[in-house]
Amino acid sequence: MTHPRSGGRAPDALRALSLQRHHTRHAEGSVLVSFGHTQVLCTASVDEKVPPHKRGSGEGWVTAEYGMLPRSTHTRSDREAARGKQSGRTQEIQRLIGRSLRTVFDLSALGERSILIDCDVLQADGGTRTAAITGAFVAAHDAVSWLLAQGRIGASPIRDFVAAVSVGMVQGAAMLDLEYVEDASCDTDMNVVMTAAGGFVEVQGTAEGAPFTRAQMDQMLALATQGIGELVAEQRRVLAQG
Repeated sequence: MTHPRSGGRAPDALRALSLQRHHTRHAEGSVLVSFGHTQVLCTASVDEKVPPHKRGSGEGWVTAEYGMLPRSTHTRSDREAARGKQSGRTQEIQRLIGRSLRTVFDLSALGERSILIDCDVLQADGGTRTAAITGAFVAAHDAVSWLLAQGRIGASPIRDFVAAVSVGMVQGAAMLDLEYVEDASCDTDMNVVMTAAGGFVEVQGTAEGAPFTRAQMDQMLALATQGIGELVAEQRRVLAQG
């Protein structure tokens, strides 16, 4: 029997998706992304300098920071700044976001400048990293549009779209875009990052309970491919609105 999902959602269905552009006033790009009840504010800022390892290279840089607000979950957590250091989870996620975006950027076309992405989780219900990547791309795209409008670059450095989604095995069934209750109880949790062209950027899969089979992995990757296609279609739709 298939595990019942909230709202009667089908195993291969995404949660309600929203990408609200120009959400904040000052950033060159900003998007409030919602995957169901998960909400992440993604802002993209242009900085006319690069980190030391890129100086003199003629190439730019795209990087990200990630954080969860204290009451983004059921109980309040301390700000990491108050603890004096970031958790390993935070560092892993922000590196993942940066890697995912750099995959679709021609850094030489960006010139020696940086696009800095900040992803702040306002509300967490599973899939915060995948929502962050999906929203961060749209914010970065708007920052590139701002650079083009300012005449600071002559052509877009963006080579493709990129998005991410979670999949998993829940009570023996492959499911797309897990919410927290599913993520917490699943046998397998997998996060997949892909380009619009179908290239895999990252696959993070872990058996939390029973090991998964090759056939189940293929099922999950097929679901992720379908879901990312739908996410990219929505990215294209909102960006076409100008």
